[in-house]
Amino acid sequence: MNHFNFKSLTFYGVAIISVQLLFKTVSAYGETNLKAPPAISGRYHLTLSENLPNCEKSDTLTLNIQQSGIYLNASVLPANANADTDEKHSLAGIFRNQQLNLSGKVGKSILCNIPRPQNDPLNSVTIQMQLVDKGNMTGQLTVNGIPQPLKFTAVPQKAN
Repeated sequence: MNHFNFKSLTFYGVAIISVQLLFKTVSAYGETNLKAPPAISGRYHLTLSENLPNCEKSDTLTLNIQQSGIYLNASVLPANANADTDEKHSLAGIFRNQQLNLSGKVGKSILCNIPRPQNDPLNSVTIQMQLVDKGNMTGQLTVNGIPQPLKFTAVPQKAN
């Protein structure tokens, strides 16, 4: 049997060249157009521009963000929370075009920076942020039941 006839060699040659060409095209496209989002995981010191209504001292909070590509999980913690505090991530969102959008529920005791009662009422919260320079962010916090959104700045906390 002769497996090296002209038709077989032509078929396999064209198939190999086609696969190589397709691979080069896809690789070139990926290198020029597909970029990973910047890493924003970590803890941020959140400073509100004004206190929440019905709260005495709600001007500082900690935002803990975990990132997997463009998908985010986050939790809002009191400003004095330890770095090793493992709070359940109650916010979920997405990171696109330097914009972060998070939504979920946060306890009123955390927002108002008061001791946590037995049945801490949860507030629906939406956070919209814009990534600016050096990892800093600006944005607004919308809390269910409060008519206007609260503006804030978020500054990355230094790792100890």
